[in-house]
Amino acid sequence: MDNQKYIALIDCDSFFVSCERKLNPELKGVAISVVSGERGCVIARSKEAKQIGVPMGIPLFQAVEKYPKCIYIPANHYAYTKISKAVMNILKEFSPNVQVYSIDEAFVDFTGLTKLYKKTYYDLGKIIQEKIADEVDIPVTIGISTSKTLAKLASDKAKTSKTRIALAGNKTKIKLLKQTEIDEVWGIGRRLGLKLRGYGIKTAYDYINRDNKWIQKHFGKNGLATKAELMGVMTSSVCNDNELPKSISDSKSFLDFTSDITFLKNELSIHIHSCCKRLRKIDCKCASIGVFLKTKDFKTYYEKASPKTPLDFEFDISKIAFEILEKIYSENTLYRSIGIVLENFNSTLEEQLMLFNNTEKHNKNTKLGKSLDKLEQKFGRNIVRTGFVNKEVPFKQGFLTTPQDI
Repeated sequence: MDNQKYIALIDCDSFFVSCERKLNPELKGVAISVVSGERGCVIARSKEAKQIGVPMGIPLFQAVEKYPKCIYIPANHYAYTKISKAVMNILKEFSPNVQVYSIDEAFVDFTGLTKLYKKTYYDLGKIIQEKIADEVDIPVTIGISTSKTLAKLASDKAKTSKTRIALAGNKTKIKLLKQTEIDEVWGIGRRLGLKLRGYGIKTAYDYINRDNKWIQKHFGKNGLATKAELMGVMTSSVCNDNELPKSISDSKSFLDFTSDITFLKNELSIHIHSCCKRLRKIDCKCASIGVFLKTKDFKTYYEKASPKTPLDFEFDISKIAFEILEKIYSENTLYRSIGIVLENFNSTLEEQLMLFNNTEKHNKNTKLGKSLDKLEQKFGRNIVRTGFVNKEVPFKQGFLTTPQDI
């Protein structure tokens, strides 16, 4: 047992709601829902909102009419990202191996930490839970076991416990598997769950009792890996390598529908800057630039282009993005949102400048981009804007008020 690995899944409770309550403590104990935008839908609910019946995914205009006692708050993803980073930084203080799974979840390798801190796994989880609550004011649920899948199931179980910490060890995992519906297993879901139920497999315990040859025949090596994980055999270790994302995107619904091309370009500029900042943060450049427009009637138009060389600077990307926008834009159409999608990343650490590249311009752009990032870090988001608007466009936060030649 000395060589046994132990993994914890730390899951932030109702993360978007918890973030809003951290930013505004007066919201604690009140029914609140976070919505995707001024014309969006409910994407997160507090316990109180669930109790009065607010369903997930309901459009905002319907929710306001049917559930007027609930407070509806537009999502602030920038703030959520900062709070998530603070949580993850605390986890990294305890273990050198932390795999950030999503904005509100992370796997932590607990192996050896009981000897280091002279605490049981449960006590260690309690210390982490209290530290995150004290320093970040975010409640977390923790599941601990010998595989990621079991840790996830333990975390789900912990959500209904008083301490919000659960262990799935040799003595408790069989009971947990018998209580777990097959479609609740991480990676299976509703569609595959229906198929498994057709074979008489209703619980996770039923699944692990199926013969390996049968699982291999019907579900391949991934099916066997799931069985191993459910039995407590780790097939996927905690990996803290910073893998490049497949894409980076940014968008937001407008307060009002519009067909104003200048307004659209200004909004697109804001999204481009947000994505470029994230590109530079991971030392990458993109080789694919996509722009999408969503109409009043939710129809989406999308087109992308590939620059001659990978880019990470606002003005360079804007030039291509605006050309794409002109292609998909129609002055007779009302739009509800616009967005940018950057893909196909190359690490700047491995970048080889071409012989005829304008090195001087490249260096200036690199310095300017980093300067923009430092200014935002010191003075706040969007302290410097790139883009332009007409003078007649009314001022509001997040918009320019005078033309700027980029």
